[in-house]
Amino acid sequence: MRKKSVKLYTENVIENFYEAIRTNSLDKLHIPHSDVFYVRSALEARTGERFTLKQVESAMIAEGWLEDCVSNDYKKET
Repeated sequence: MRKKSVKLYTENVIENFYEAIRTNSLDKLHIPHSDVFYVRSALEARTGERFTLKQVESAMIAEGWLEDCVSNDYKKET
């Protein structure tokens, strides 16, 4: 059985995190839920197309995923 993995360091997530620590702006940082990484990986495996984290998260929210847990500020950005 092949081991599956998801790379969490795409689209500068880790760099943005460290920059937010350095500039003391963690309250302004948005890191997508791990579900978003898994859905994006599954979409890429099925379609061969790579979507951005924001595209996947926006689509998931539009479909009613975890709507109560996503901040209102992020909803306004999308």
